[in-house]
Amino acid sequence: MAAEFDLVVIGSGPGGYVAAIRASQLGLKVAIVERENLGGICLNWGCIPTKALLKSGEKFESLSHLKEYGLSASGASFDFDAIIQRSRGVAATMNKGVAFLMKKNKIEVIEGSAKLEKGAAAPKVVIALKAGGSRTVEAKSVMLAVGARARALPQIGLEADGDKIWAYRDALAPKKLPKTFVVIGSGAIGIEFASFYRALGCEVTVVEAVERIMPVEDEEVSKAAQKSFEKRGIKFKVGAKVTKVSKTGAGVKVDIEVGGKAEVLEAEVCISAVGITANTDGIGLEALGVELDRGHIKTDSHCQTNVKGLFAIGDCAGAPWLAHKASHEGIHAAEYIAGYKTPNVVSPIAGCTYAQPQVASVGVTEQAARAEKREVKIGRFPFRVNGKAVASGEPDGFVKVIFDAKTGALIGAHMIGHEVTEMIQGYVTAITMEATEEDIHGIVYPHPTMSEAMHEAALDAYGRVLHI
Repeated sequence: MAAEFDLVVIGSGPGGYVAAIRASQLGLKVAIVERENLGGICLNWGCIPTKALLKSGEKFESLSHLKEYGLSASGASFDFDAIIQRSRGVAATMNKGVAFLMKKNKIEVIEGSAKLEKGAAAPKVVIALKAGGSRTVEAKSVMLAVGARARALPQIGLEADGDKIWAYRDALAPKKLPKTFVVIGSGAIGIEFASFYRALGCEVTVVEAVERIMPVEDEEVSKAAQKSFEKRGIKFKVGAKVTKVSKTGAGVKVDIEVGGKAEVLEAEVCISAVGITANTDGIGLEALGVELDRGHIKTDSHCQTNVKGLFAIGDCAGAPWLAHKASHEGIHAAEYIAGYKTPNVVSPIAGCTYAQPQVASVGVTEQAARAEKREVKIGRFPFRVNGKAVASGEPDGFVKVIFDAKTGALIGAHMIGHEVTEMIQGYVTAITMEATEEDIHGIVYPHPTMSEAMHEAALDAYGRVLHI
């Protein structure tokens, strides 16, 4: 059987559908297999709908601060069902957008669940069609973009049931609004849900096994974030090991150990945000001999697996588990498959948390740099003396930058504050282009903007800060 396609992509998330588009742009005949919704988890049950919820929460919470702006209003309330429906509507709009892009780029969409079998140029793709029956397709290359799902810990009772124990899907479309929550895990997912539900007045306690929240972030930012969240009424249990999660008549009971002492937390609902598990099971990887590393597919610098013609991108191929990383890998792999010898530039990947306040970072933390015994210069600048931040009523937070003292290269940037997720890309660009302190010092930043704090932080690292 001759190859029907040049490339078959399995999974239509932000890695898969972007890879399919790029491959089609380069003249390849492409098919994409999706078992559920075009756009994958990100567009339908992740990045996009959570941001819609967070914006509703932010808007509602801001009403309690109107007096600070010389304004007043009374009778503020919210319609929880309408908030959820708005979020689902946003996801549906984005889903339709992906369908349009597939049609525009002449990519054949095959609805169903795929499994791999041994093939010639690449593994065969056997698809159990959603409409019934099956179809086998052969391609010159196959790309796995199958993503990941919420991790469960059944050994301690932490397994989502959609009722009293929620994973992210349940938290995005609940049937009613519980008043009390325990959130297990303080990464981006846990913190974002804690932030949203707290904005609607819910009592929220976040449990984190490490001694500080958001442990992947720079320690200064992590500590500042906890203070800000506590100011909003979110409670934290850090250095806390969850030993058991039990369902009760009223909700859930979460047994934890903190400093060797047992404690019990009770709430109507528990949200599990303890990480993810790659969707690598049940798709034929074992029979093909695909190499895995702790459940994730091992790949080389061009996203190739050890099996001829098989590529893997995004969450299923390992950390960081971020949509933009998946898209970047998908584009790179598509270009490589099409014969473009794309240079293997290791691009810095920013991390963003869209809570109130937002957190954004790229590159190394101060702790990592010190651990590597790197000589560094560090600069900081607080938003409380930034004109735009003060005028906007958003003076909390700061910008922190880390330079290599020997070369002057920017190697890390960390921010906490209003809309910093929109600002971090400036530093991502700088690191990608190997900018030094002289480059950043010489940039003219528009005034008044919050981005001026980025300039001042870089100046501060070299004793040239102007406004503090």
